[in-house]
Amino acid sequence: MTRVETLPDRSAIVQRSLELVLDNLQDALAERGQFTIALAGGSTPKPLYEAIARQDLPWGKIHVFWGDERYVLPDHPDSNEGMARRAWLDQVAIPSANIHPIPTDEADPAIAAQKHERQLQQFFQLGAGEFPMLDVVLLGIGDDGHTASLFPRTEALTVRDRLITVGNKDGQPRITFTAPLINRARTVIFLVTGASKQNALAHVLAEIGDETAYPARLIQPQGQLWWLLDQAAAENLDPSLLASK
Repeated sequence: MTRVETLPDRSAIVQRSLELVLDNLQDALAERGQFTIALAGGSTPKPLYEAIARQDLPWGKIHVFWGDERYVLPDHPDSNEGMARRAWLDQVAIPSANIHPIPTDEADPAIAAQKHERQLQQFFQLGAGEFPMLDVVLLGIGDDGHTASLFPRTEALTVRDRLITVGNKDGQPRITFTAPLINRARTVIFLVTGASKQNALAHVLAEIGDETAYPARLIQPQGQLWWLLDQAAAENLDPSLLASK
């Protein structure tokens, strides 16, 4: 089921996404005894991570992954891992074994992607051809309609038989979850802010469209799909696109 909510501003999106994350965490702990979450990069989710860090949670039962990563080391200013560690993970008593970053220290990004795929297979105890079911995947959307590191008209969009692949942003490699892996999630939450996202949203939320041109259209999880939009992003969009489906 797809739910679209328009909220006044980014702070309201942070509060609503925090509620959703905590609700899913509570359900996961009650049903399975652990909670798995894949993080997004960028500036929009940073205050969410800071808000999570202020919660009193059973950190030993929470496992953290990343939906994608720029091919830089964790101490680089552009690192998604580095941002999340500073905002959240370094502030709480989460065991290091519960943090599952994407490796970016191989000479060949394809080898790093294969390594991380094996790490996921081992953690989730997967057989050949199986995909894990994460509890929550957080995503953003770019002005061009990309999400994670699934960029328009790139080879990564076609990968259906792997968990992890190499994305391409203007010739720069990235490591990313594949669309099938994201779509296995119990809950996917898009956090979208800013007027610059209006055009992409119009194409992504439309009933019919081009997935290769607007890759966020590929995200149709078997579980719940939440679109949290601020007023600036939702403004001028056809009201029919803002209706939950």
